[in-house]
Amino acid sequence: MRVSRVLLAGAASLTLVLTACTTDAPEGSPDADGGNGEENGALTPDAEWFDQAEFDAQIAQREITPEGPEDEPWMQAIEPEYIDTSEFAIDDPEDATVCFSNASVSNPWRVTGFITMEQQVEALVDEGRIGDFRSSDAADDDNQQISDIQAFVDSGDCDAIIISPSTTATLTPAVETACESGVPVIVFDRGVNSDCMVTFIHPIGGYAYGADAADFLVEELEPGSTVLALRILPGVDVLEHRWAAAQQIFGDSELEVLGFEFTEGDGAAIKDLVSQHLQRGDVDGIWMDAGDGAVAGLEAFEDAGQPYPVIAGEDELSFMRKWEEEELTAIAPVYSNFQWRTPVIAAGMILAGEEVPAEWILPQDPIREDELDDYLDRNSDMPSLHYAKFGGEDLPGFPEAWTDR
Repeated sequence: MRVSRVLLAGAASLTLVLTACTTDAPEGSPDADGGNGEENGALTPDAEWFDQAEFDAQIAQREITPEGPEDEPWMQAIEPEYIDTSEFAIDDPEDATVCFSNASVSNPWRVTGFITMEQQVEALVDEGRIGDFRSSDAADDDNQQISDIQAFVDSGDCDAIIISPSTTATLTPAVETACESGVPVIVFDRGVNSDCMVTFIHPIGGYAYGADAADFLVEELEPGSTVLALRILPGVDVLEHRWAAAQQIFGDSELEVLGFEFTEGDGAAIKDLVSQHLQRGDVDGIWMDAGDGAVAGLEAFEDAGQPYPVIAGEDELSFMRKWEEEELTAIAPVYSNFQWRTPVIAAGMILAGEEVPAEWILPQDPIREDELDDYLDRNSDMPSLHYAKFGGEDLPGFPEAWTDR
């Protein structure tokens, strides 16, 4: 088996690098004005990141039964429109090189996913569906990822290029450059402002995630209760959409939203920010656009001697185990981690000339209290930073690849 991980930097063209900036900070973010963007509790979604039609579509897609194998959610698709990929078929897929430009492995969700992807690659190599696999890690640096993509294009070695963009607008020209090379491009996880790729693979989306969390808080909290929103960073479409959906739902509710805080996913920062808010008054609910720091937020309540809030975390095991131990009123919204399997499977399909959905929308179901014990049992040997819906139980390295990360 030929699987290699490479870091690419120097081969990028200067013209492409000059299109980059460090982040796509939205109006009202700390980078833009030094504040949290809320004025008198206003909950109007930023027009740059809120599309009413797309919001409505994602809310509806939560109720649609996907097509595909019932026990393989990474192969399921919601209302797929298949496209012909015969133009990309090659004679010997087992000799094909698939290249992957990764935004980063800077948080537990991405670490879990990349392990799953590597194990799926092993399975595809063993099946003769692909040959070599090369990956680059941009460490959340837009300029580095632009360089990585350009280097893959310039090398001429890639038979397919998979891209998980670091930010949306800034990476769009780099993705379009990859498309113009004639090699099939697969974008997944985060999107770009282009439809040049052969397929865009993602769970239902950020609106659905944010709505799952916000709906739960509205259902569980009394009118007039206070909610603190914790966000990671600005400028990433799926994260911006999560918050826009929450704004829309909270704006129609009787909850008082205290505002939002950017945390960069840092546990110490999360705990400190929650502690500051508790010193000012009650916090009845916590909404998060990514829940891998949820336990840190809960520790602030413990330190303050305050009752736990109603909380929307995520399917990371540290939070789910805390949920069980403390009998929290909680939900685990899910941005399906098993999606990391689908891009390399799609690459193999495209190089074989098989049809794939133009937009491959994967199922995205939150974990609720009645499912908690089942998912904890299924992942009982996994480390705390693992994600319950990783979907890799049938892959070659299970369970050691994930337990020995």
